[in-house]
Amino acid sequence: MIKGGTLLISSDIIRGHLDAIILRLIYEKDCYGYEIANEIIDRTNNEFKIKEATLYAVFQRLVKKELIESYLGDISLGGRRRYYRITNLGRAYLNEEIRNWHNARDIINIFMEGLQ
Repeated sequence: MIKGGTLLISSDIIRGHLDAIILRLIYEKDCYGYEIANEIIDRTNNEFKIKEATLYAVFQRLVKKELIESYLGDISLGGRRRYYRITNLGRAYLNEEIRNWHNARDIINIFMEGLQ
């Protein structure tokens, strides 16, 4: 979709991969919610923004599946932030999701490459 001369990423395409995206960011380092939301904006050059309610729903789902765990960080100016870290189960799940993504991308590329 093009809006105002800028190509926007369809949220429908990304929605099915949010768990893996969030896990990937937490895999790199322990993070808190606002930090993850901003990292997504930065890495996509403002093309994709995750809603706060969606982000915390993903956190709850990942915690329930024991793919991440949360802990309270040190007290700062705004109080204590809730950080998230990936578990061993989360690492294994992320690796599987990355393999699945590569397979899906390869199949889609068979049909989509060369068209413009």
